[in-house]
Amino acid sequence: MHSETQTKTQLPLAADARNPGMALDLDWVASVQANTSAIERRAATIGGRRSVKKEFQAAWLLKAISVIDLTTLSGDDTAGRVQRLCAKARQPVRQELLDKLGLPGLTTGAICVYHDMVEVAVRALEGSGIPVAAVSTGFPGGLSPYHLRIAEIGESVRAGAKEIDIVISRRHVLAQNWQALYDEMRDMRAACGQAHVKAILATGELGTLRNVARASLICMMAGADFIKTSTGKEGVNATLPVTLTMIRCIRDYEARTGFKVGYKPAGGIAKAKDALTYLALIKDELGHPWLQPDLFRFGASSLLGDIERQLEHYLTGHYSAANRHPMG
Repeated sequence: MHSETQTKTQLPLAADARNPGMALDLDWVASVQANTSAIERRAATIGGRRSVKKEFQAAWLLKAISVIDLTTLSGDDTAGRVQRLCAKARQPVRQELLDKLGLPGLTTGAICVYHDMVEVAVRALEGSGIPVAAVSTGFPGGLSPYHLRIAEIGESVRAGAKEIDIVISRRHVLAQNWQALYDEMRDMRAACGQAHVKAILATGELGTLRNVARASLICMMAGADFIKTSTGKEGVNATLPVTLTMIRCIRDYEARTGFKVGYKPAGGIAKAKDALTYLALIKDELGHPWLQPDLFRFGASSLLGDIERQLEHYLTGHYSAANRHPMG
């Protein structure tokens, strides 16, 4: 199996490596543009430019598992469902398959749940090293009173969440009120304390790729550890043009500041072949460091089941029924 799949990093970033943010630079923000037609042309070529087969495909699929934020964000979530999902995070692929693949200790990157389920997930994952991420700040709309959104972050951190996925106020982007967006993000980063913060842009509601690019940059300036495409509840979620726009902003931010910011596409990534496409794009545009869980995650639920089916096919030559790979 390819060496890239042999090491699974669950440790947080070193304290001196975490993006501290910077002063708001409106001149830099104003200079950011997005050539939509060029971005869409580049995105359209991605699926056909990288093709991996057999053991190489299996290695990349194992890498994809290691960076999944295994997610349940439903109104009918129960403690039992979350506990079963946590068991799946601990052992994402059947043990006999993992043994044959040479990765018996493989886990997902994290579990992502609503605040009410944080304590349940923390208990279920005790001793595993798998962090719990909580969606916060009035997820998914981000329209609850501001002081309650900030307080919700603190509650999730105290409950044991090591990562907080916050939602920005889309109106600040649509109104080009960059100072308000920056101040909001700074407040949310401060409320997270040592927990890492993922800023959800809800890109399907921002109107243009230029807005996506500028919002990405503002959130990084304000100290986001990750920028994330979507809540999964919008009409349009993660897409390749949006991904290309956001990761190039990450690349530019690192070039100027020296700090790496993570990326999380979420919503609509359900097939193993889609995961391979995203990983190839990340490797091309950002390089190997972003193929680790501290800098890249998939926000997904059904993706893991399809990857497990593909791995079983690689080992046995047969596809199993989807009901043999339950999530929770």
